[in-house]
This record gives sequence, C-alpha cells and structure tokens, in this order.
Amino acid sequence: MADTTTTLPAGLARILAWPRVRYTILASLPFAILHLGSATPLPVWAVRTVIVGLAAMLAFGLCEQWPARLPASVPRWAWQLIGVETTIPFGGVLAYWITTGELQFWVNPLRVNGLVQIVLSGWLFSPWIALGAMLRQREELAQTQVLAFQLERSELERRALDARMRLLQAQVQPHFLFNTLANVRALVRSNSPQTPAVLDSLIAYLRAAVPRLDENASTLAQEIELVHAYLELMRMRMPDRMHYSLHADDAALALRCPPMALHTLVENAVRHGIDPSEEGGRVDITVTVRDGRCIMRVTDTGVGLQAAGGSLGTGLSTLRERMQLAFGGDARLSLAGVMPHGVCAELEFPAQGGA
Repeated sequence: MADTTTTLPAGLARILAWPRVRYTILASLPFAILHLGSATPLPVWAVRTVIVGLAAMLAFGLCEQWPARLPASVPRWAWQLIGVETTIPFGGVLAYWITTGELQFWVNPLRVNGLVQIVLSGWLFSPWIALGAMLRQREELAQTQVLAFQLERSELERRALDARMRLLQAQVQPHFLFNTLANVRALVRSNSPQTPAVLDSLIAYLRAAVPRLDENASTLAQEIELVHAYLELMRMRMPDRMHYSLHADDAALALRCPPMALHTLVENAVRHGIDPSEEGGRVDITVTVRDGRCIMRVTDTGVGLQAAGGSLGTGLSTLRERMQLAFGGDARLSLAGVMPHGVCAELEFPAQGGA
C-alpha cells in the first residue's frame, strides 16, 4: 500500500512551526484587552488580534526566507520588519471580514474606528514582538550551534580515541607474535620431539587469536579461552618448569575487556618471571567481580621484581594506557613482589557487560 502521508516543504514547515504559532497567539491575545470598553464582545476582539498576529507571522517568516539574497544595504531584520508592518493593515481587513462576514464593513463608522485602532496598535507593538521573536530565534540558533559543536567534538574525540587504541593494539600484535615465534624457533633448534605438537597448538592458537587483535573489545570468556591456549602452549614448551591454575567467576565471563589484556599479564609473568628462572615456577590466574569492579590477578613464582627489572615493561605500559583509554581513566594496574620470590600483577577496571 502506498504511503499517503504528506509533509510540508521545509521552508513552509519552519514558518508554520508550532512554537512560532504558539508564540504569536500568546503575544496577540493580550491586545484584545485594550478594547474592553467596546460594544464588541471580548472573544471577537481576541479572534481579530490573533488573525492580525498570524498574518504578521506569515510575513515575518516569508521575509526571513525570501529573497535568498538581499542588497548589502538592507539587513534581513529590517526587511522582516518592513514585511510585518506592511501586512498589518491587510491582516486587519482580513480579521474584520472573517468576524463580520462583510467585506464592505467601512460603511459602519464604529467598525472603521475599530479597524484603525487594531492597525495602529499592530504598527506600534508588532516591531517589538518581532524583535523578541528574532532574539529568541537567535538564542535557539546559538544553542543549536553549541550542540552541533559539542557533537562534532565528541565525534572527533571518539575517532581520536579509536585511532589511539588501534595504534596501541598494533604495538601489542608484533610484540606477542615475535615472542611466540621465538619460542617455536628455540624448539626447532633443539630438535625437540614436541615441535610438531607445539606447532599444531600454535597454529590453532593464532587462528583464534590474531583476528581478535583488530577488535576494539572482547569478552573475558574469549580472553580466558586464549590465555588457556597460550598456557598450554607454554607448558608444552617447558613441561617440567611451568605449572599453572586458572579460575574465573561466572559473573566475569560476559564482561567487556580490551583484547589481549589478560593475555598481556600472563605473557609478562611467563616471559619475565618463569622463563628466566632455572627452577621454573607456577602461574596462578584469578578473575573475580566485586562491588561493580572486575579484578584480574596474575601471580607467578618466578625470579621476582628485582631480577625482572623492577618496573613496567613495554607490554604492561602499553596495557595500562589501553585500559585508561578504554575505561576513561577508571582502571588501575599495579605490580607487587611476593615472598619468597615472584610477582603479583593486578588489573582492576569497571565491570561492564559485553556488546
């Protein structure tokens, strides 16, 4: 079935917009009180003043849009006032014709006198009403421009944030891939019989992990799946030197999380804690939700902070900045030593549901 809904042209719709009509009616009605002493009933005068006001409103709107260009010596506001003042007498005649039903009302001196009164009052007060409408219009235009500017600024800030996030993720991608490939290279050089199995695990892992590097956000369930695959890969590389445990609250699985966040903590623990240690060690991962906050804690029994350098490396520094950008500064990353040796890395951020 065809759509029979009709809409007014944009210019006419602006002239007849309800806020403008309402303003005109409210501004016109008080002038009917000026004729309380007349023999004509007050409602009739109210209708007349409203008709004159609406006629002036149409002239105001038409002169606002036509012609599109005025001579440089004629300001638009002056042209609108000329249009309004010119229309007042015609509006008065129209008002008397509608309320009396007679076009030749000038044969009645009382009606002629009333017409003169309504035209003179219109000439006297309509410029001030029109100026009030202009001021209101300019105020609304200024507010609209402010809102448009704020929306444009928010959009630019969002684009800048997205660009910054992608730049940081681009730093994470080669960092992770090069470390993983270096591990595989070590196995190949040592002619380890585990090499085929490790390569199979690596291929399966990269097939799942690499596409997510280009995503702005993932869920913790996806992050935990990747971390588990990574830890299995590392355990196969050094079966006698690394052990791990992984626990996550059910409430945390659907939470939003920047890609590779948990993986960065775990990789840092393996690379800087377990790998340099002759005895190896253990990595324990817990993800909990408490008081509207998600807490990731990765504890290792590796060489400890002093042996590892005692400060955030490139991976953790990049992670901290990514989390600050993703959660508007409401994220915290901290490192602490554990006894007798090892490091506990804790990442805390708002618990927000995934997309």
